[in-house]
Amino acid sequence: MNKILTAAISTSLLFSAAGMAAMMSDSVMVGGAAMYPSKNIVENALNSKDHTTLVAAVKAAGLVDTLQGTGPFTVFAPTNAAFAKLPAGTVENLVKPENKAVLTNILTYHVVAGKYDMKQLEKKIKAGGGHAELKTVNGQPLWIMSNGPHNIQLKDAQGNIANISTYDVNQKNGVIDVIDTVLMPK
Repeated sequence: MNKILTAAISTSLLFSAAGMAAMMSDSVMVGGAAMYPSKNIVENALNSKDHTTLVAAVKAAGLVDTLQGTGPFTVFAPTNAAFAKLPAGTVENLVKPENKAVLTNILTYHVVAGKYDMKQLEKKIKAGGGHAELKTVNGQPLWIMSNGPHNIQLKDAQGNIANISTYDVNQKNGVIDVIDTVLMPK
């Protein structure tokens, strides 16, 4: 009886571990949490300890429902460290209700309609002779350029440069690329 019970438990653990490994193989770790392709942008972002400021800003701007929509969207997601590079008090000021329009303008500048993975971004850059323009959902352009093999940078309307640190975090409704600088529209 003990051999049967031991065999059953061992088999169960083996299948559980195999199932967990299969689930994890399609996920990417961001901010200490697995980002699952079966979840939407907001569901995954809520779990990243590196994106708590972004999540709070998305909530303050009232963009949660939009980013949970069908999309697809490409989101260039600044980390908490990226927000910390802004002048002191900027984030606190932006999340105030009276600044919702400004915050929404900034956040939607980080989103492009469509799903652009690294290969598609590189293809656009190559076709553009080293750089390409993307139209953000706020209607303003954002530029992408190559900075060496497998290193894409973004240039915003004010000339700031952001580096993509994590590529192709696939979501049910798009893709997230983690960036190290908050992008600013005009």
